[in-house]
Amino acid sequence: MPSAGDAALLAEIVELRTRNEQLGQALASRAVIDQARGMVMALAPCSSERAWDLLVDVSQHCNIKLRDVAAALVATTKDQTLPEPIQGELRRALRRLHAADRR
Repeated sequence: MPSAGDAALLAEIVELRTRNEQLGQALASRAVIDQARGMVMALAPCSSERAWDLLVDVSQHCNIKLRDVAAALVATTKDQTLPEPIQGELRRALRRLHAADRR
């Protein structure tokens, strides 16, 4: 029968493995988000902060996670079509960005 110390050690190992996996996923998501941010900066053109705000805006209006919006945008570089909800909201967000710049 495992001791209390063994059980605590096992629980800590499981927790650390879970945290490690989550951090790995966060790093992978961050890279895709940064790529999408660069794409928006080239499209708009705008600053990194404005590109971030635009992606967040699209994410919120579409009710799609930011990492999924970013992944869909980056996938267009591999001949994948941007899903219509994201495409429409991105168009609107770019228009709002340009309208704000004209003021």
